[in-house]
Amino acid sequence: MRKIRKSQTVKLRRAGAPRRKSPEERKKMMSAIRSGDTVPELAVRREAHRMGYRFRLHRKGLPGTPDLVFPSRRKAVFVHGCFWHAHGCKLSRAPKTNLDYWVPKLKRNCARDVRNLEALTAQGWKHLVIWECESRDIRSLEKRLKKFLK
Repeated sequence: MRKIRKSQTVKLRRAGAPRRKSPEERKKMMSAIRSGDTVPELAVRREAHRMGYRFRLHRKGLPGTPDLVFPSRRKAVFVHGCFWHAHGCKLSRAPKTNLDYWVPKLKRNCARDVRNLEALTAQGWKHLVIWECESRDIRSLEKRLKKFLK
């Protein structure tokens, strides 16, 4: 065991606690987060296609740019990440640092989601929101898609 002099300062971390990232490391990590073709979105697309439905992706002319669009049915599916859209499940745990940034950011995301869904409804479209945590249960996902697209 190493002796520590009083003049030396030692930062102690709990065993297994993550090291705080530098701004450069954090920027690199955050820039790697994708907005499209995410694992949950691909799971929903794969299931809808397997069920025989054909769709368009990320139609920019619609409010909120839905992930899957069924133009002939006038229906749109959004696949929301639990963290980014503040779902409230175990996948959407609140950030522990930089709360001055994250709390307003997540509130703005939720408000934008509500505005987009209202605008989509006003244009005569029906919508379905599938959460990241819901996309893991394929049987349940199939039932929801079938009921919505009927």
